[in-house]
Amino acid sequence: MTAESAGRPASDMVGKALRVLSLLGAYPEGVGLSELAAAAEFPVSTTHRLLASLQREGFARSDPNSRRYTLGLRLFELGQQVSHARGFAGVALPVMQRVSERTGEPTLMSVLDGHDQVYVHYVEGRQQVQIRGEPGRRGPLHCTSMGKCLVAFAPEAERDRLVTELRLDRLAPGTITDRDTFATEIDSVRERGFAVADEEHEPGIRAVGVPIRGPDGVALAALSTAAPAYRMSMAELEESVPALRAAARELAAVLPRH
Repeated sequence: MTAESAGRPASDMVGKALRVLSLLGAYPEGVGLSELAAAAEFPVSTTHRLLASLQREGFARSDPNSRRYTLGLRLFELGQQVSHARGFAGVALPVMQRVSERTGEPTLMSVLDGHDQVYVHYVEGRQQVQIRGEPGRRGPLHCTSMGKCLVAFAPEAERDRLVTELRLDRLAPGTITDRDTFATEIDSVRERGFAVADEEHEPGIRAVGVPIRGPDGVALAALSTAAPAYRMSMAELEESVPALRAAARELAAVLPRH
C-alpha cells in the first residue's frame, strides 16, 4: 500500500514533507536517500526534492561525507519555544538554576547551527535588570562569549571554516571585526578554556562563557553568565567561570550528542 493509496493525494506535498520529516526522526544516526524513499514509499526523485526543501528551511540536514540525512536544528528551535512556553524544565535547567543562585546573574545556554548560535535555555538571576537569551532565537558567534566557545571548540575543519567565513559585523564598541584578530581570539579561547565578551554584542553588556564538551573535546553546547557593565567588571564576571565549568562538566554527561 503506497502513501497515496493510504489517503494521501499525490499533490499533497505538505503531507509528504511531514511524512519524510517524521521518518527522519526514526533515524537518529542518519539515513540514506534510497532507504528513506523506500520507507516513505515515495520515488527517490520526490524524496530528494522534499529533502532539499526541508534542508533549505533548516528542518533537515545532510552530511556531505556520508550523504546521510538527519533532523535539523529548526525543529529543536520550535520545540524549545513550545516547551519553554509550557514550562518544561528539561535536564539542563536545574543545573543552570544552581549557577544563577550562586552568581546572582542570568545563565544562558546555546548550541551551534551553521554561522549562528541558537539559544536553547535561559535562567534568570536575582537582579532586577536581566540579560535575556530567549529559547529558540538565533544570535551571532563572533561577538558573544558562548559563540566564541562554540567556534573555538568546534571540530577542527569546522572551526577553521568559521574563522575564515564568519561575517564580522560591528554590533557594539568592542566587536572584533579584523579577521586576524578574531583568529587570535579563538586561539586564546581554546588555550584558556573560556571566552569573554566585553561590550562586543551590545553596548553595556558583558559576558563570560564556557563550552560543554563531549569526550572528544568538541563543544556540545555553551554556557554563559551575562551582566550589565555598570553592575559588574570583567574581572568580577570572570569569577563565575568555576561555577560555569562545574555546570558544564555535569551537563556534558546528560546532553545528547549531535
